[in-house]
Amino acid sequence: MDESDEQLAAHLAPALALLAAVGETGHVTRASEILGIPQPTASRRLAALSDLVGAPLVLPSGRGIRLTRAGRTLAAASTRALAGVAAAAREVREEIDPGTGRVVLGFLHLLGRTLVPSLIRGFRERNPGVRFSLAQGSRQDMLRAAKEGEVDLVFVAPLPLDDPDLVSTPLADQELVLSVPSSHRFATRRRVRPAELAGEELVTLEHGYGLRQITDDLCAAAGFQPRIAFEGQESETVRGLVAAGLGVAVLPRSGPARSASGVVEIPLSPAVFRTVGVSWAAGERLTPVARSFRDHVCSG
Repeated sequence: MDESDEQLAAHLAPALALLAAVGETGHVTRASEILGIPQPTASRRLAALSDLVGAPLVLPSGRGIRLTRAGRTLAAASTRALAGVAAAAREVREEIDPGTGRVVLGFLHLLGRTLVPSLIRGFRERNPGVRFSLAQGSRQDMLRAAKEGEVDLVFVAPLPLDDPDLVSTPLADQELVLSVPSSHRFATRRRVRPAELAGEELVTLEHGYGLRQITDDLCAAAGFQPRIAFEGQESETVRGLVAAGLGVAVLPRSGPARSASGVVEIPLSPAVFRTVGVSWAAGERLTPVARSFRDHVCSG
């Protein structure tokens, strides 16, 4: 779009509703009634638009008017534009209303198993009209989305406590354990020190995920460079690779109900925990419904 097109569009924008109404009714009088403006005012605006475009937009037709080809083109575009604006206005109204709005949540894949569903369930019991949009990804991607306003709240671990652009609240501490194949030499151990992982092939998440950062930090603190055999994007895939005998992994404790067949979980010594929490962009940028859900999450 060149500059002249942009200028023309800017002049046409205030008259979108009039063009759409004339296109729908075929009468200036009826269109002016719909919009609540005097008929002479509507006629003058149409004449001014015709001068601006450089071609007539309407022609007399019996007791009414008919749109010219230029008029039909602009009226159709006006109808589409107004529909989009109306949809956006409805979305904004719903988001502002804490009882019927929408909350956009970002979270790590693993947190979608129990944490996020339980928080949403508890909130919707008191606010059944609220809708949720869910986004999953790496810690790095979710924190970026929060800062850029793509999501309202993110559930991550570890928390970005050193990021001035985000506000964070811890929710729970989650133990991390060493997951090994059932045939592995560590499978019968009661505890394993991180230093003993030197030389082991590790299965882990890609860079940008919180678990990868924790695994790399554990190895660095123990004085060795990890041997990464496989990298994934989802913890359950990592657990499956461990079960297949393709390496060992540092993962959250799965519990007996969800432990993968062929995988043994061994506590680390000293015990290792990660803090799971919720983060949002600094400043008062949250909608009322998002603030309401945040308060629900933090009060639990």
